[in-house]
Amino acid sequence: MNLVFATGNPNKVKEVQEILGADWKLKSLKDIGCLEDIPETADTLEGNALLKARYVYEKYNIDCFSEDTGLEIDSLEGAPGVHTARFAGPQKNAEDNMALALSKLEGKNDRAAQFRTVFALILEGKEYLFEGIARGTILKAKKGNQGFGYDPIFQPDGYDVSFAEMDKKTKNTISHRGKAFAKLMAFLKNQQ
Repeated sequence: MNLVFATGNPNKVKEVQEILGADWKLKSLKDIGCLEDIPETADTLEGNALLKARYVYEKYNIDCFSEDTGLEIDSLEGAPGVHTARFAGPQKNAEDNMALALSKLEGKNDRAAQFRTVFALILEGKEYLFEGIARGTILKAKKGNQGFGYDPIFQPDGYDVSFAEMDKKTKNTISHRGKAFAKLMAFLKNQQ
């Protein structure tokens, strides 16, 4: 089965394709000729995910799904949240974002946080939402060089390594994106 993933982030496409396995072919926005930057102007993860999916569905008349992910740090009142990718500015630089998060947590004992992903699916004109959460701790320094985004500073609960130190299979099973995507996949399999 072919699916369109309404994201311009090649890392997310690769991660989700690894979760899907060989039976599914994931198409990106580039694959369907959508090269424009889809606005993410909502003030919630759910809103941004729906904006992207609706844009693709309305413009290309293709069933699709999209997602938005936020890092929510408890002692920063949930920040960066919906602004995760642009925390340190519009350039969306992961190094700058991590440095800003670490500087805001300097001297704080409470380093609890969660990654939260919301997938929005539009299937035959109907909209569905699926959420996944991974609780953990923000480390005091980066560890590991796998993954992307904030992975080097996020250590999931129950593990002694960061997301950036984990093997892909483990990360994809326990991550926020993996959990939300599992719900989406279970739903799609019931539709077949």
